[in-house]
Amino acid sequence: MSAPTHADLVVHGGTVVNVGGSGPATVVVSGGRIVAVQDPSLPLPPHDRAVDATGSLVIPGGVDPHCHIGQRLGEYAQLDDYESASIAALWGGTTTVIDFAIPDPGQRPIDAVHERRKLAEISRCDTALHGCVIDWDDSTPAQIAEMANAGVRTIKLFTTYKDVVMAGPDTVLEVLRTLHAQGGIAYVHAEANHVIEDAQALAVAAGEAAAGHMPRTRPELAEASAVSQVLATAEHVDAPVYFVHQTTAEAVDLVRAARRRGVRAYTETCPHYLYLDERTYSSEHPERFVCCPPLRAPETVAALRARALVGDIDTLGSDHCCYSTSQKTEHSHDVRVMPNGLPGVETRLAVTFTQLVVRGGMPVERFVGMFATNPARLNGLTTKGVIAAGHDADLVVVDPGARRSARSGDLHMATDYTPYEGEELAGWPTVVVGGGRVVLDADGFHDPGPVGRALEADPMPDHLIT
Repeated sequence: MSAPTHADLVVHGGTVVNVGGSGPATVVVSGGRIVAVQDPSLPLPPHDRAVDATGSLVIPGGVDPHCHIGQRLGEYAQLDDYESASIAALWGGTTTVIDFAIPDPGQRPIDAVHERRKLAEISRCDTALHGCVIDWDDSTPAQIAEMANAGVRTIKLFTTYKDVVMAGPDTVLEVLRTLHAQGGIAYVHAEANHVIEDAQALAVAAGEAAAGHMPRTRPELAEASAVSQVLATAEHVDAPVYFVHQTTAEAVDLVRAARRRGVRAYTETCPHYLYLDERTYSSEHPERFVCCPPLRAPETVAALRARALVGDIDTLGSDHCCYSTSQKTEHSHDVRVMPNGLPGVETRLAVTFTQLVVRGGMPVERFVGMFATNPARLNGLTTKGVIAAGHDADLVVVDPGARRSARSGDLHMATDYTPYEGEELAGWPTVVVGGGRVVLDADGFHDPGPVGRALEADPMPDHLIT
C-alpha cells in the first residue's frame, strides 16, 4: 500500500514497536488505516495533523481479550456500559475490547450475541464478542455455526459455577470439536468445581468464608486439575484451546508441555495476577480484591511472573469487572454470594508495562505481543495488533520514562476504587489513536462519539502463534 498524496495523520519521531522488531519510523494514516510505515529520513507527506512522538514508543493499540461490560451476576449489575467502559479503555491505551455474550437462563447463545451487539452500538472503540455455551443439545451445532457466520468464532466455557454457567465435560468436548470445524477456538475458565465446592464447604464450617479468606475457597490445585482435564480433551479431539486468567506457574507449564506435544493450547493471565498477591486479603478492604481465581501467594505470583518474562504466557487480559466497594461489601462475609472481579480495562497497559518491562526487563517487542498482537491473532482480528500498512490505525504513544501514581479519582472506570491505588506506574499513554482519530493527547480526551465497530472474526488457522 503506497502512501497517499495527502494524509489524515502522521505520527513521527518515535520508535515504532512490533513483535518482529522496533525502530524509528513515521506512521502515515489515511481513512482510518495505516497506509505506510516509512523511513524517518523521508519528508513527511502533506497531512492534516501530525503527532510528534520524539523520545517515545509507538505501539499497536491494545486488544483486551477479556472484558465483562455491564453484565449481571445474580442480584449484582456491573456499573458500566459500553460508553463508559470504552472511554476508560481508550484512556488506558486499549482500542479494541472483547466482551462475553453469556446467555441468560433459557436464552439461546446466538440470541445473547445479538443482544450484546445491540448494547455495543454506543462504544467509542471497536468491539468483538466471545459466545458462551452452557448446555449441549441438538440445536447447539447449528447455533455454533450461526455464531461463526456472524463473526463470533470464540466461545467461552466454564468448568465451575455449577447450576449457573458450568459446562459439563461432555459439553466441553463437543464444543471444542464443533467450534474447531468452524475455524474457532474455545476459551476456558478452568477450575475444578468439585474441589471448589468442597473447599468452600470446609471454609464455611471453619467460619472462614469471608473475603479475607478468599484463597482457601478456590485453591491452586483446582486450577491445575481442570487445566489438565481440558488439555486432555483438546488433545483427544485435536482442537485448539485458550485458557483465561491463569494464575499459577503449574497451570502455565501444563499448557506449554501440551504445546510441545503439538496441542494448540494458549495461556492468558491478567495484570492483577502479576502485580498483586494474597496479602491484599489482609488489608482494610479485602472485598475489593475478591476475584476468581483469587490472588495467589507471593511466591506463586513470582513464579507466574517469571513464566511471563520468558515468553510462556501468550496474552494479557484485564478480566475487567466493574463493581463498587459497596456492592462488594454487602456480602463480604461470604465469598460464595458476593460479586467477583476487579476493574482493570483502563490500567491494563500501565500495570503490566511497569511490572514486566520496567521492573522485569521484558523486551518491549514481547510485551506488544501479549498486549495487542497475540490477542488479535487468537481472536481472528486480522487488521489489529500490528503497525503495518493495511492495518487499522490504532496507535498508542508511550513515554517509557514517565511515571504517575494510580488514583481512583483520576481514572474513568465506573467505580469508586482501583486495586492499584497509590501505586507509581509507568506506561500511561500520552497519545491514543483509535481508527485514525486522535482520541487522547496533551489536551485531554476527545470523545469521538459512538464510532466503535462491531468486529467479525475471520476463520483462524490451526497454528495461530508459536
